Amino acid sequence: MSVRVVVVDDRRLVAEALASALRVRGHRVLGAGAPAGRAADLVLGKQPEVCLLGSAAPEAPGALDLVQRLRREAPRVGVLVLGPVPSPRGVAVAFATGARGYVRHDERIEGVERAMAKVRAGESAVAPGLLREAFTELLSPSSGPDAEGARLAALLTERETDVLLRIVEGEDTRLIAAGLGVAPSTARTHVQRLLTKLGTASRLEAAALAVRTGLLNHLPTRPARQAPPS
Repeated sequence: MSVRVVVVDDRRLVAEALASALRVRGHRVLGAGAPAGRAADLVLGKQPEVCLLGSAAPEAPGALDLVQRLRREAPRVGVLVLGPVPSPRGVAVAFATGARGYVRHDERIEGVERAMAKVRAGESAVAPGLLREAFTELLSPSSGPDAEGARLAALLTERETDVLLRIVEGEDTRLIAAGLGVAPSTARTHVQRLLTKLGTASRLEAAALAVRTGLLNHLPTRPARQAPPS
């Protein structure tokens, strides 16, 4: 069933790509805009059934101001946040500000469509696992940037740890591949797996997340590294 939707994301290419995918699948995309912070007028002018709002860091101050404004000025517009996973704090903030749903940004398009349908029907759309993690974090007095860094560090394999350290140091694909002793295509695969695990869309976001959460302070001793060929 077709949904009238506006797609908003801080990354214009992401917004346009998702909008295009939804159009192909028969949805009525009324607009796609970026950055999210200046998209309120677009959504208010189009009055969609659903606003799909992408955010790389929904828990950051001001990231979901659009949700609060729409809740006041256009309560019939259901907001579905598309955010990183793992991000239980982001899930909690999304619902606290008035969003009706939260979908992980690497969800298949079919999953996004199902969530859109629920939001349009006035239902909440969130995976049980994400909701459970969000409540756990809210109830845990130890939750915070440092705790998040420790949690993320525990998810990484030794190879992923090495890749993250190289990304933070500014190495490109060629240098990462040389340091790991693998082909560039294999290095790109390792990088993509790391980004997916951290819930980030780019190497820059991964590096910023590592610094912001104190993730680097929780990594084990740096694995033995091979020097790039001279």
